[in-house]
Amino acid sequence: MKIQKIKYKNYNPKLKEECGVFGISNSKEASTLTALGLHALQHRGQEGCGIVSFDGEQYHSEKRFGLVGDNFNKEKVLKNLSGNYAIGHNRYSTTGGAALRNIQPFFADTNAGGIGISHNGNLTNAITLRNKLVQEGAIFYTTSDTETIVQLIAKSKREKTIEKIIDAIFQIQGGYALVMLAQNMLIGVRDPYGIRPLVIGKIKNSYVFASETCALDIIGAKFIREVENGEIVYVEKDELKSIKPFPPKRIKPCVFEYIYFSRPDSLLNGQTAYEYRKKLGEELAKEDNIDADLIVPVPDSGNAAALGYSKQAKIGFDLGLIRNHYVGRTFIEPSQKIRSFGVKLKLNANKTVINNKIIILVDDSLVRGTTSHKIVKALYDAGAKEVHMRIASPEIRFPDYYGIDMPTIKELLAANKSLEEMCEHINAKSLKFLSIDGLYKALGFKERNNSYPQLTDHYFTGDYPVKIIDELGEDKITQLSLLSSTSNN
Repeated sequence: MKIQKIKYKNYNPKLKEECGVFGISNSKEASTLTALGLHALQHRGQEGCGIVSFDGEQYHSEKRFGLVGDNFNKEKVLKNLSGNYAIGHNRYSTTGGAALRNIQPFFADTNAGGIGISHNGNLTNAITLRNKLVQEGAIFYTTSDTETIVQLIAKSKREKTIEKIIDAIFQIQGGYALVMLAQNMLIGVRDPYGIRPLVIGKIKNSYVFASETCALDIIGAKFIREVENGEIVYVEKDELKSIKPFPPKRIKPCVFEYIYFSRPDSLLNGQTAYEYRKKLGEELAKEDNIDADLIVPVPDSGNAAALGYSKQAKIGFDLGLIRNHYVGRTFIEPSQKIRSFGVKLKLNANKTVINNKIIILVDDSLVRGTTSHKIVKALYDAGAKEVHMRIASPEIRFPDYYGIDMPTIKELLAANKSLEEMCEHINAKSLKFLSIDGLYKALGFKERNNSYPQLTDHYFTGDYPVKIIDELGEDKITQLSLLSSTSNN
């Protein structure tokens, strides 16, 4: 088979994770446990990390570029974060540039006292709100949409912190999960549709709020429940309290938490993400009918789906691609010579396994097609007889505005090419995606409720649950980019 040579821009073709948030109350080891929780959530953001603690009188803050394990691994650093209350944040920037000032948690002094905020998600009206606040005299220090929330809280004329927060969240729109620290009070907020995840755990007399249950597991905390959509939970005097200020809505969690973002061992609606992903593979196999010698996953994102496909199709599973786990996501490509190695930096074909085999290659999603093209080529170069690409989710045709770094419509392969053209683009023998009905069946639903979808699935359908106030043009929103500095100020 002739392999077409294609030149690609230098970018990461996979979807970028959201951010990870964590908070704990009433613990002598608050900062240490927060660092551990952030370590478990490292997959949600690798650009920067930060912790804010409160010791009963004073707040303490540490923010660093890079990974948690490289920055919060020394006793001296953690000792500087004294106090029994702490919140933390892992950052992947969707709004705002890569400056230290944009790393969270953010902190502000208000007339009700200090408040720290960690935010996972994206506001769809942040620019509109920011412009209004600037006109009213507000001064912004960062380019992050999270600072808009801080400004709204500080501006509120309400007396109590919880009332100020309610004031603020009634003005914001989008998908968000917030963990906040206000003196001896830990606060969690989830958006009205529950797009972004947030869970509650408990260890001894301490409550924990986190993006995923894997952050509870690492510190030995017991999972209690998910924060409900549109709910404010807070810990005051060691008691967990709840407020639901919004009109009731049916929950619509982000479908990509099930497909890709959540760590495989995290619980989602009572099951692990791993189990859901196996079922996605099973449904994909049910919709397919092709003879092959071997099921090969794209590691690690396609592992579970490939196992499910193999089980359902009764075709053997093997690791036809070996991943180098020591090439980090922040790997610096200093020269064109190194860049030219492409996907081989992370993946290499297992020649003896795939030689002269008809391969079904399984992955979780197809965004731009860049990596898929290179992997297919690598399998052919290693002796594969045929390579059939199978994707355990529907075609991604629409960008995201709720906290995922999704390419524009112009960059999304499925938005611009037919199935046949996509197949030719990646040079596979055939290409097939899981249907939207198959997706919903795998995730435990009889079918998609087209009048009110059970999940936030706009990536595939264009059905956006929250209006895009700041949208400019047909395919993107303006990012907050007033600051161009990358200094450590």
